[in-house]
Amino acid sequence: MKLRLGHGPPPSPGPAARLLEILGVAMQAVDPAALVASHLRLDGEQLHAGPVTVDLGAVDRVFLVAAGKAAATMAAAAERILGPRLSGGVAVTARGGGIHRLERCTLHEGGHPLPDPSSLLAARQMARMLEGLTERDLVIALISGGSSALLELPAGRLNLVDLQTATASLLASGAAIHEINTVRRHLSRLKGGGLARLAAPARLVALVLSDVVGSPLDAIGSGPTVPDPTTYADAAAVIARYGLWSSLPASISEHLRTGMSGRIAETAKQGEPCFARSATALIGDNALAARAAGEAAAALGYGVLHLGSRFQGEARELGRIMASLGQAVAAEGLPLAAPACLIAGGESTVSLKRLGGVGGRNQELALAAAIALDDPRWAGISLASFGTDGVDGATDAAGAVVDGTTAARARTMGLDPQQALAGHDSGRFFQTLGEAIVSGPTGTNVNDLMVLLVDGTAAG
Repeated sequence: MKLRLGHGPPPSPGPAARLLEILGVAMQAVDPAALVASHLRLDGEQLHAGPVTVDLGAVDRVFLVAAGKAAATMAAAAERILGPRLSGGVAVTARGGGIHRLERCTLHEGGHPLPDPSSLLAARQMARMLEGLTERDLVIALISGGSSALLELPAGRLNLVDLQTATASLLASGAAIHEINTVRRHLSRLKGGGLARLAAPARLVALVLSDVVGSPLDAIGSGPTVPDPTTYADAAAVIARYGLWSSLPASISEHLRTGMSGRIAETAKQGEPCFARSATALIGDNALAARAAGEAAAALGYGVLHLGSRFQGEARELGRIMASLGQAVAAEGLPLAAPACLIAGGESTVSLKRLGGVGGRNQELALAAAIALDDPRWAGISLASFGTDGVDGATDAAGAVVDGTTAARARTMGLDPQQALAGHDSGRFFQTLGEAIVSGPTGTNVNDLMVLLVDGTAAG
């Protein structure tokens, strides 16, 4: 994958070009089509799907369901592999991707981060296809980040507006993604193992691309094919924790309270019959991308230190932390000597203190790092923060590249880095400076990558 800075020509040879090269290699490692091809293989009548091998001689029909930002790419790859053995399928992905039609499956483009009528239409069509399957049928499920919004079938008497309101309130509350998905699972027929329930007694194999820190299978896409460890009481506790009862429709409150009373069924739990003939496998995540980035950096002559894929917290704080790690390498040779590459993954957050700015968490992280590196001593330190889905806030950028000279160069152009950070205006800042990373939608999502290069010791 070719990345560029702004909409200009590729950067001249140097740290910025090397950062883009490293990120490009990382993205190749989590290419959804390649990952599906490596985990779904047809050998005569034997279909190797994730951790299992299925004898297609004992299968009457094979159906495909796919949901998430990578759904179209993953489904197209599966179609190529399965060919005429595929009886049909339904896929739903985010708008703006590169694939708008599939050969053997119906493709929908749904809403994100809020479900929309297309999300509901796709889910209804998927449910109709799955209901009535037999033990001689096989369902291949391809799940990727964004499924929680893109695929939605309200439970009980709830409707789409109820779920849109609940989702918007949860997203604005500051709740963590695992908390949000705890509630979502109890408002949906498909989440929390619901898809596995619908597919039973057919055999089910799910291949999952993770966009959740730590990659817990029950959290990715709200866990449609795996047991749900949470309860209605857990969902109600999240609502109470963030003071959301008064902002939710009465139908949501009634549904959760009815669930806590035991008058409607819980989400699917470990040991239920629907999981007896199902298997779910993780085929790609942030750690895979980070390992590939490290190999690319090593090939360029850098010593590499992986910091893990569980970075979370305020974007600006993580930016300062990454800058301080680079300063330690440059000034003290710790935790390793230059030339060095430090790689971290995860997903930061931005708590808005002021409205009116344009940008996203990766650009805010990079801007905070640029301010922390604002000294000639740190001219040899450069950092890229990149959203692997190609989207960073309400901008056309996926992140940004900065170094120890970024803040000074910005001031010569009349930009105020501190003011831009205070106003959450990193998007306009990097667009003007020409240091935003632009990729367009990538068709995948495995959280964010931060790559820091130290090309020499501290100057002066």
